Amino acid sequence: MDARTLPDTALMAHAIRALAMDAVQQANSGHPGAPMGMAEIAVALWDRHLKFDPAAPHWPDRDRFVLSNGHASMLLYALLHLSGYDLPLDELKRFRQLHSKTPGHPEVDVTPGVETTTGPLGQGLANAVGMALAEKLLAHEFNRPGHAVVDHRTYVFLGDGCLMEGISHEACALAGAWQLNKLVALYDDNGISIDGAVKPWYVDNVVERFEAYGWNVIGPIDGHDVAAVDAAIAQAREAANAPTLIVCRTTIGRGSPNRAGTAKAHGEALGPDEVAATRAAIGWAEPPFVIPAPIYAMWDHRARGAAARAQWTQAFDAYRAAFPDLAAQLQRRLAGELPAGFEALAAETIAAARAKAETVATRKASQLALEAFTKALPEMLGGSADLTGSNLTNTASTPALRFGDDGTPKVTGDGKPGRHVNYGVREFGMAAIMNGLALHGGWIPYGGTFLTFSDYSRNAIRMAALMKRRVIHVFTHDSIGLGEDGPTHQSVEHAASLRLIPNLEVWRPADTAETAVAWAAALRDAQRPSALLLSRQNLPPLPAPAAGDVARGAYVLAESAAGRARAVIIATGSEVQLAMQARDLLAQQRIGVRVVSMPSTTVFDRQDAAYKVSVLPPKLPRIAVEAGVTAGWWKYGCAAVLGIDRYGESAPGPVLFKAFHLSAQDVADTVRTVLGR
Repeated sequence: MDARTLPDTALMAHAIRALAMDAVQQANSGHPGAPMGMAEIAVALWDRHLKFDPAAPHWPDRDRFVLSNGHASMLLYALLHLSGYDLPLDELKRFRQLHSKTPGHPEVDVTPGVETTTGPLGQGLANAVGMALAEKLLAHEFNRPGHAVVDHRTYVFLGDGCLMEGISHEACALAGAWQLNKLVALYDDNGISIDGAVKPWYVDNVVERFEAYGWNVIGPIDGHDVAAVDAAIAQAREAANAPTLIVCRTTIGRGSPNRAGTAKAHGEALGPDEVAATRAAIGWAEPPFVIPAPIYAMWDHRARGAAARAQWTQAFDAYRAAFPDLAAQLQRRLAGELPAGFEALAAETIAAARAKAETVATRKASQLALEAFTKALPEMLGGSADLTGSNLTNTASTPALRFGDDGTPKVTGDGKPGRHVNYGVREFGMAAIMNGLALHGGWIPYGGTFLTFSDYSRNAIRMAALMKRRVIHVFTHDSIGLGEDGPTHQSVEHAASLRLIPNLEVWRPADTAETAVAWAAALRDAQRPSALLLSRQNLPPLPAPAAGDVARGAYVLAESAAGRARAVIIATGSEVQLAMQARDLLAQQRIGVRVVSMPSTTVFDRQDAAYKVSVLPPKLPRIAVEAGVTAGWWKYGCAAVLGIDRYGESAPGPVLFKAFHLSAQDVADTVRTVLGR
């Protein structure tokens, strides 16, 4: 085959194939099959439909592109390089190497043009649902007649693996319910996964499945026919009130004479001989990593991107002139900045909680804090996985989000859409969709479920931490204190487990004031997700702190009530009251102890050494108490840890605390044992 006789679209597709197989071969690691099989799909979307400017990867009104099948990362890296992003050829040559901009799976904030970190299959698709929801709600809130400053689409590539993962069902069902008509998913239907042809284990009728979700479905079409894919995307863009799935039949490893259509093409380098054979088969005579200048010119999107962005900038200037307050608020929210009065609001909310000194569950304390914060922060978008009445994530300022028959968000009394999402029983989908909302910008998403169900959403929580995105998880029913529902619902290992996730802030507050502090910290931190672990049972208010700062994760709540302190009791959440009661019991025997409340071990662990010593003096023995596994507490040099290293039981909460030897008397007895008394 002579490449000189091929049409431009074929040359553009072959450039992707060549870069993909060369980079994977040089790294001797990676997945060439999907990039080679999806090359024509990429040409149709990126060259003819996708709105972007390579010189401005964060331009607010760009279309969002998500590669949900993230193992096909060389497809995305080739597209970014060819279209003009700041991703030089040397970075493609360093594919999968230390500190390169081309890691094994795409990572947001590492590679310009990458919108989300993908790899765990199905989550990119769910992120795209969140991005499309973010766009739809922002457009409804900020656009005005003649001023469509929020007007972009979300496109996602996905494969069989994404659709096999259960999260795809959770997220796509919601996308249909929300009528996200600007969401277009292109399905690489190649019938091959790592273990071979998928027919023995994947027999879903994908077309009927998505039609049942309320999606517009196009195809199957020939995924190697650029014109057919182009026409399908154009048709999808006309959808009025439904997301669209385009089923593209492809051959994995297209162009490889001996690997195409086989599992061998999926996840390993083709090998030098097969790379040479593929070059010959597709008529690609260039050496590795060489793209002819005419093909670069075909792909170059810089001029078109600059023109599109300039047109939007002009439109936004007109919008700002007509609606200066709206424009300023939109820019602030897209930048992820909190309102100017946030710190004063946070201080007022914390002070009010301390002054009222209410005896309530910390889940209720969370709602009380939310009432203040959601009223002042219109970017807060709440929700719950079918547990709103238990998680208490709704407020007067966040009525339920609902859509009309035409897909338009219904407005409430203030003329704005609701801001509380009923995610249904879809914890994993909720968490990943919230990641998409945060990645898009303009929203601070938070969502609730029971702490024990954090296991369902754990990988999405981890992804938010990896991506450094502000997503807030409200986890209620945090211990055996929830009572009769028993061990299936009683969290024992979950607090310790969540604390192991790097860059995840974990808070387990003990009263209304600590809960308000936790919420303020979670909202303030734009570089981390947060998990708030909250009680079902009522907790009494704590006294004003003796010393230290609650926002630093741990502080001296109470000094000794009987002379010099001889030990330190460390506690979190509902167990802080036990520590305080134990302090009083020990004072009756002239044993002085300091009580340290540690609502966030993750925050405290980042404090400087001087502060840590001021809270936990090195010469005093330490006793920790938490209604969960003891693992994790020994790192503080504890002489003893009171906890629960087994599963719970079905009984009223107070009965369980006594049965598991978590009473004030048990804490006091442990202190005496440590002191040899």
